Amino acid sequence: MYAIVEIAGQQFKVKKDQKLFVHRLPQAEGESVSFDKVLLIADGDDINIGAPAIEGAEVTAKILRHLKGDKIIVFKKKRRKGYRVKRGHRQYLTEIQIEGITKEGAVQKATAAAEEKPAQPEPAPQAETPKAAPAGKPDDLKKIEGIGPKIASILAESGIDTFEKLAQADPQEISALLVEKGGKRYAMHDPSTWPKQAALAAAGKWDELAELQDKLKGGRE
Repeated sequence: MYAIVEIAGQQFKVKKDQKLFVHRLPQAEGESVSFDKVLLIADGDDINIGAPAIEGAEVTAKILRHLKGDKIIVFKKKRRKGYRVKRGHRQYLTEIQIEGITKEGAVQKATAAAEEKPAQPEPAPQAETPKAAPAGKPDDLKKIEGIGPKIASILAESGIDTFEKLAQADPQEISALLVEKGGKRYAMHDPSTWPKQAALAAAGKWDELAELQDKLKGGRE
């Protein structure tokens, strides 16, 4: 029997007692973990394919150790520019050993837990109180050309998490904020067009935003 399972954003073909390396998991060494995003289970000629995952199926594993992968050298060079950058990277990994593959384990556990849970008395009805209006949902600021994941995180931490707020922000204040939160390396970023792009995004004018971004280079006019 084998299964195709998604673990930490990657898909693996696994069998019982198999050892493999996956992206770093939060659990401690020696703990058992289970993964319920099982995409396929094959037992001889019996093949069960999920849509996308098989309901109730799970793969259990034991964490053997946490480690770092082999060093990868990343070298960048620009001809006739005198630009050379050499960096090393070691990926954080976790070694696990597959303990079992079950087709209906997750459903059975959930059912058993529901049966064992004692019935709770219904609370007495209470007078309804007015609920506060829900906070606005953050927008994906990475849709603004010139804003990457790190800059979007800095802006969100500073309260600028929607297109509308970014459209009302002052570019010079944004520049100062990036340097304050991220360091001098962010001084190279030019936010002069970000409010204009954000205003189009807030208004849902995606075609006009695309036309504007086609004229920009790294978010600059």
